[in-house]
Amino acid sequence: MFCYQCSQAAGGTGCTSAGTCGKDATVSRLQDNLIFALKGISAYSYHARELGYVDHEVDAFLSKALYSTLTNVNFSAGDFIDLALEAGRANLSVMRLLKQAHIDSYGEPEPTQVQTGTAKGKGILATGHSLKVLEELLKQTDGTGINVYTHSELLPANAYPGINKYGHLKGNLGKAWFDQRRLFRENPVAVLGTTNCVLSPRPEYADRFFTTGLTGLPGVAHVPGYDYGKVIERAMALPDLEEKKGDYVLTTGFSASVVLSLAGKIKELVQAGKIRHFFLVGGCDSPLGGMPYYREFVQALPQDTVVLTLGCGKYRFNDLDLGSIDGIPRLLDLGQCNDSIVAVDIALALAELFECGVNDLPLTLVLSWMEQKAVSILWSLFALDVKGIYLGPVAPAWVNAGILNALVENWGIKLIGDPKQDIAQMMGA
Repeated sequence: MFCYQCSQAAGGTGCTSAGTCGKDATVSRLQDNLIFALKGISAYSYHARELGYVDHEVDAFLSKALYSTLTNVNFSAGDFIDLALEAGRANLSVMRLLKQAHIDSYGEPEPTQVQTGTAKGKGILATGHSLKVLEELLKQTDGTGINVYTHSELLPANAYPGINKYGHLKGNLGKAWFDQRRLFRENPVAVLGTTNCVLSPRPEYADRFFTTGLTGLPGVAHVPGYDYGKVIERAMALPDLEEKKGDYVLTTGFSASVVLSLAGKIKELVQAGKIRHFFLVGGCDSPLGGMPYYREFVQALPQDTVVLTLGCGKYRFNDLDLGSIDGIPRLLDLGQCNDSIVAVDIALALAELFECGVNDLPLTLVLSWMEQKAVSILWSLFALDVKGIYLGPVAPAWVNAGILNALVENWGIKLIGDPKQDIAQMMGA
C-alpha cells in the first residue's frame, strides 16, 4: 500500500505523515479504492466513447477525483468515502450510457442460445470487452470463410441482433479470462485481444496473438486501428479447426426489457409462493482459492429460487441446467460486468412492482471479488444504499479492519462462508 501524502510505503520507516500513515493507513487505502473505481469508470467511458457517446459530467468527476489523490490536497477518510460514493453514482451514469450506446448500435439483447465448441474451418477468436472491435472484425471477415468465436467477456455479444446477424459468428470458446493460455494453445486460431484481461502468451501461440486499441503485451503484434487485415491473413495461414461441439449450450441476453416483460407473471409466482427468493450471483472470476464456492452455492439453491447472473463469475455455473418455474428460467444471464446497470434497473422496477424498497425485496446479492471495475460497481450499489451484500472469496485488497467495520455498519456487508449455511441465513431459515 502506498501513502499519497509522503510518497513512501504506507506505515513504512520512511512514512512520517501524522494521521495518515500510522498502523492502518486507512486514508491511503481509501485513496487506492478510489483509484481502482476510477479505472473501472474510465474503462466503461472509453467503450462508450468508441461508439460516439460521451458524458461530460462523468469526465469532470474523473478529473476532480484524480486531483483529490494529489499530495496535500485532502486526507480525510470521511471525504474519501464521500468521493467513493460519488464515484458509484458516476459509474451508474456511465454504465447506463454504455448500455444505451450498445443498444442504439446493435439492438436490444435477446435471449440467445450460444453454441460452444468449434466448427470446421479457419478461425479467429476475440477476447475482451469491445463490441465495436468485434463488429469491425465480423465485417472484415464476412465472406472470407473464416469463423469468428467469442471468449470470456464477449459472450454477451452473441445476444445483440446487430452482432449475431453475422452467420460466421459461430459461438463461444472457453470460459473466464484465465483459461486463455490453455485454450489458445489447444485451438489453432488467430486471437484478437480487444481490451484488458489478456495474459502474456505462451510461445506456442504468440505468433498468432494480436492486440488492438489500448491493449498491448510484450512481443505481441499490435493493431492500432480497426483494420484487421493482418489478423485475417494469419488466420488464413493456420490449419482448419475440426468440428467439435461443446458439451453444453449457453444462454445469454436477458435484457432489462425482456425480464421486465415478465414482471406481471413474476409477481404472480412470488405471491403464489412458487418463487421464494431471487439471487444475483456474479462478479469476477479468478484462479483464486475459494471460487468453487459459487458453483456449490448455485447447485445447493432450492428449486423455488431464481438466479440472475453477470460478469465472468457466471462461468463457474452457467453450464448448469437449473430448469424453470412455470416458464421463467431459473438462470438468467444478464450480460457482462458493465451490464450491472441491467440488474439495477430490474431491481428498481421490481421494488416499484411490489411497492417496497430494494432492500425489502426477496433478493440477495452474492458477488465474487477481484478489483478495478468491481470496485466501481460495489460503490454504485452502496450509492443506491443496497444492503446485505455477500462478498468473497476474499475481502477487497484496500480493506482493513476499520474499513470493513464501516462497510458492515453502513451497508451490512458480509463475507461468504459455507454455501449451505449462507443460503439458510439469506433465506431466513
